[in-house]
Amino acid sequence: MNKTRKLRLGAFIQATGHHIAAWRHPDAQADAGLNFEHYKEITQTAERGLFDAVFLADSPSIQDSSEPEIQKRNGKLAKFEPVTLFSALAPLTKNIGFIATASTTYEEPYTLARKFASLDYLSKGRAGWNVVTTGNENAAANFGLEYHPEHSQRYERAEEFVDVVKGLWDSWEDDAFIRDRESGIYFDSEKLHILNHKGKHFSVKGPLNVGRPPQGYPVIVQAGASEYGRELAAKTAEVIFTANQTLADAQEFYADVKGRLAKYGRSPDDLKIMPGVFPVIGRTEEEAQERYEFLQSLIHPSVAWGLLKSRYRDIDLSGYSLDDLAPPLPTDTNGGKSRLKLLTDLVNRGNLTLRQLYLAVATARGHRTIVGSPESIADQLEEWFNNGAADGFNVMPPILPTGLDDFVNLVVPILQKRGLFRTEYEGSTLRENLGLLRPANRFVAKEVNEQLVSV
Repeated sequence: MNKTRKLRLGAFIQATGHHIAAWRHPDAQADAGLNFEHYKEITQTAERGLFDAVFLADSPSIQDSSEPEIQKRNGKLAKFEPVTLFSALAPLTKNIGFIATASTTYEEPYTLARKFASLDYLSKGRAGWNVVTTGNENAAANFGLEYHPEHSQRYERAEEFVDVVKGLWDSWEDDAFIRDRESGIYFDSEKLHILNHKGKHFSVKGPLNVGRPPQGYPVIVQAGASEYGRELAAKTAEVIFTANQTLADAQEFYADVKGRLAKYGRSPDDLKIMPGVFPVIGRTEEEAQERYEFLQSLIHPSVAWGLLKSRYRDIDLSGYSLDDLAPPLPTDTNGGKSRLKLLTDLVNRGNLTLRQLYLAVATARGHRTIVGSPESIADQLEEWFNNGAADGFNVMPPILPTGLDDFVNLVVPILQKRGLFRTEYEGSTLRENLGLLRPANRFVAKEVNEQLVSV
């Protein structure tokens, strides 16, 4: 193994924390979703811990469509839009990256390209775009649509969407802006390129009215793990967030996606694979277990049944008790297919009761939950990192801010002592810290290739 290889860390900051009842915990910031000072604090904590980036998931609709008794207990419904929030946080930090989620199904390429290019400028090269197709069917009605597009159609649109956005980011060459006061020439017109894209889903002329982003492109992140998602990641993504429960599953995913890169002219280092991990940390194993059990005790019974009903769409659970074995999950969904498979494998592998299933989902929605002392947490991360399962991890604190404080104060020093994690930032941009190359402008590359062919 290359001894210089270092693991990457993202801080997945879900307002009050990732546990479904996090907002009820006495250590949580209950109003976190709309509390700027809270996000400022945890972002600066992540930077102190030398994390590569903070990451926000997002959806263009309320996720919860359940009955009022359950919905009124949901502490995750009201929150900031990510790019807006990150634009405010960027000047308060220096090195940490900002990865914002935005939908290819419910946004348009031009406006998305513009706002992410702007964030890259405002942060001096620390922006990333988490490309999602949106699994939440509730979103359709917010955009005048009767139906949520089919899974395959969403991914087909996403592939074209990403290509258009990259083309718009290449509208201007890096040195296009001369700004020569004496001659009166502001930019070199030969270094402005009109995209003129006409495809199945989009017709976009361009150019973008923002210069080429400092990173060339903000870092492209993707989270889907279905067949469509894996292929899109292999073609377009530079970081992929994934959910795996076992080392074997993580190794299979890692090898499969890395193995797809060559056909797109890419090398394994061009894509960083970062599984989600939900760490419950105690100074001892016993303390960690106590903290885990206390968190689980905060789940209201109606919320527990709501969790189960959301997984068993169109299946009547009225005849079951929580101590009955979980029945087979639905075989298909128009939402997140990879998450359905992960939960199906969990049920089949563990022979779980409905109670055990909702407790498993309540923590990290299918991501890996690890409970233990700082040394134990570090051991488990090191095992995956050193055995072909991960290039790093997307850390999902159970509660915030204390869950991130514990990871930074207790786990990061152990990873550093073992030589697994940086002791200072390698660069000033997100790309530099992730070890990713800055992409060439497609129009410049095309001109160079044409010149070589003519010679």
